Amino acid sequence: MKVRTTVEAMRAAARVARLGGLRVGLVPTMGALHDGHLWLVRAAKAQCEAVVVSIFVNPLQFGPNEDLAKYPRTFERDCELLRKEDVNFVFAPTVEEIYPEKATTYVTVEGLSGRLCGKSRPGHFRGVTTVVAKLFNIVQPHLAFLGQKDAAQVAIIRRMVRDLNFGVEIIACPIVREFDGLAMSSRNAYLTPQERKSALVLYRGLQEVQRRFDEGKRDPKALSEVGKDVIAKETGVRLDYFEIVDPDSLEAVDVVDRVALAAVAAFVGSTRLIDNVLLSPEHCK
Repeated sequence: MKVRTTVEAMRAAARVARLGGLRVGLVPTMGALHDGHLWLVRAAKAQCEAVVVSIFVNPLQFGPNEDLAKYPRTFERDCELLRKEDVNFVFAPTVEEIYPEKATTYVTVEGLSGRLCGKSRPGHFRGVTTVVAKLFNIVQPHLAFLGQKDAAQVAIIRRMVRDLNFGVEIIACPIVREFDGLAMSSRNAYLTPQERKSALVLYRGLQEVQRRFDEGKRDPKALSEVGKDVIAKETGVRLDYFEIVDPDSLEAVDVVDRVALAAVAAFVGSTRLIDNVLLSPEHCK
């Protein structure tokens, strides 16, 4: 495994791989890797001959009162995990390398970027799409592997790829969960034992929505209220949103007569967590 820290070096390595006829896969991360990330790496390894994992804590996607300073940074451990997965390249640039002095260019997907997490985190998705656009430009992967846990991010990046004609296919991989159902996240490390227990209510709420949906309920407002009611019973958890939307446009739906995304975000203590499930009428009995 080779570590590249500059744009020039990473671009050159990826170019050599492509010219050699290798399919290049990119797994963009902010480090603090867990099994969810490693599943993305394994998916990339299964479909690509050259796999690049980026590790970059992107300051542009953190708000002024968010957790940039305390976001976990475990670079040596991350590299050891990636060596065991036989990753070809780690791209670990500095902030100054990614954002040159006096940089003033940003990428924004209008409309979608103000939905779900974008409502309560203004500018967050602009930071995501700007850095991902840079990574796509540097690595020029054939495939990019993202986690379904960040469903809004997946939808926004797919729209960006379409609108800007990037030559990359986006592969969304299923959510990886802990043994008790908690969606894997680097931010889970912030949780106290009691908060970790309380955090399970997010998935319980989604499961109850799934159950009601499987029973035949199709009113998205009624379904979202079911999820909200479950979460409201857990002290120490403050709901940000519980919405049922179109998974591509992130817009609210009038009736769940096609695949819809049930998405939740909540604060467990001071830690903001997200989770989701896809509701599909075709899979109902």
